[in-house]
Amino acid sequence: MSTETEEAVDQDALAEEWAAAVDEQGDGASDASADDGFQQVSAKHLDDSSKPGSGDVKLDVILDIPVTIAMEIGRTQLSIRNLLQLNQGSIVELDRLAGEPMDVLVNGTLVAHGEVVVVNEKFGIRLTDVISPADRIKNLR
Repeated sequence: MSTETEEAVDQDALAEEWAAAVDEQGDGASDASADDGFQQVSAKHLDDSSKPGSGDVKLDVILDIPVTIAMEIGRTQLSIRNLLQLNQGSIVELDRLAGEPMDVLVNGTLVAHGEVVVVNEKFGIRLTDVISPADRIKNLR
């Protein structure tokens, strides 16, 4: 038997094993079309409590996902020529006024405004305004 024939037989055997395993589950997954390579999977484990706005939302699944928090005091645009001329002691003018609240961004999405504080010689931010979930969704669009 040639190597190509052995590989074809192995592939057929593997396909038959998967088909048998899917049939054993009995959840309708065997109804999927064989052309697309995908199988339908039932979602029995989902219920109405996982929908937004329901009282019993289960967030345990996402609580350990790391996110990046950035505090933005302002922005500016510079030409490359001016950027290359910057050196120690240079001052870059930002688009914010002194005393204006900073933006708090989580993964690039504005979630709050705050003011800079110093606690035990370390910088921090005191949140002064938290953006409502409805406004956050509007800003994503």
